Amino acid sequence: MSKKLRVGVLGMTHDHLWWWLPNLLKSPLGDLVAGAEPHEELRIRIQKEFECPKVYDTYEGMLEEEELDAVWIYCDHVTKAQLAVKAAERGLHIMTEKTMAVNVKDARMMLAAVRDAGVQLMVNWPFFWDMPAMQHSLQIALSGDLGRIWCVKFRGAHGGPIEYGHSRFFADWLFNEKLSGGGAIIDYGGYGATLARHLLGQPSRVMAMAGHLVKDYVELDDNAMFMMQYPRAMALMECSWTQAGMATSYVTSIYGTEATLVTSPFMEKILIADSENPHGIEIEPQVPTGDLENESMYFLSRIQKELPVEGMCSPEQSLDAQEIVEAAIISAQTGQAVSLPLPMPYMRGEVI
Repeated sequence: MSKKLRVGVLGMTHDHLWWWLPNLLKSPLGDLVAGAEPHEELRIRIQKEFECPKVYDTYEGMLEEEELDAVWIYCDHVTKAQLAVKAAERGLHIMTEKTMAVNVKDARMMLAAVRDAGVQLMVNWPFFWDMPAMQHSLQIALSGDLGRIWCVKFRGAHGGPIEYGHSRFFADWLFNEKLSGGGAIIDYGGYGATLARHLLGQPSRVMAMAGHLVKDYVELDDNAMFMMQYPRAMALMECSWTQAGMATSYVTSIYGTEATLVTSPFMEKILIADSENPHGIEIEPQVPTGDLENESMYFLSRIQKELPVEGMCSPEQSLDAQEIVEAAIISAQTGQAVSLPLPMPYMRGEVI
């Protein structure tokens, strides 16, 4: 077996980091060897809760001092892109959390940097791992068992980042449009965008609405919806930071010409309806194993096996999802449909 990979953490203000660190600690493929974060409280946390051997108060300090194979980047979206470029220049493989970047320009910069350096970049989409039925549902949809897919729907929703339990460190940049890229439309819209991209490819145009409907303490959009148009299909994404309860949160619906598939993290099953079973039959989802067991196993196995990151977590599909969300933001601002692909060079705010 290959030697365990040495992994460092750059940034700790993206709260999803704390969800995934236990998987790294128990992985046979890698070790957490260092972390860097300007906030002392978070450096103390990673040492106390996850026994991180060494911490730094600057990102540059860790990159200069530590011998690493890979880094996890868990900070605001603007800093993420800057650190990704620096890590790639040092020959380090990179895993970071959704959404890929603050905008399309930075996402393209990240992809160019890792391609030039010949290193891996994985953009982690949590619902691929933490929704019990997601991987199996995608397998069914892509196998053709549903017929030709003509519609994909996803609702990403909860009561809001603070109400959901996220920290002030996360909220400080998540509610700052310059650092996050937007409100609910980018926070949750990316999930639906990458799901539709995975199943249907890149749409020809995007139409969106976004609004500040409920949250008095937020200046960004707290609700949004957008549609994607394909030659013979459509996709609908719903994004909310204001939903009371979790009854419809993360519901995924995939409509085919032969059958309809519905699942959510709360069902823990896959429901498939067709002409013979109009109200649906339940399928027990297969439990992912091996390289697909969790995000850490997949990322580290790609490095050790010298295989590319593929599918939903690949930088190519994640860049496409970023472009979809960017088009949705422009559409919501202008009230007009936005065609894809977006032109290059591109900066948000240009008339499309």
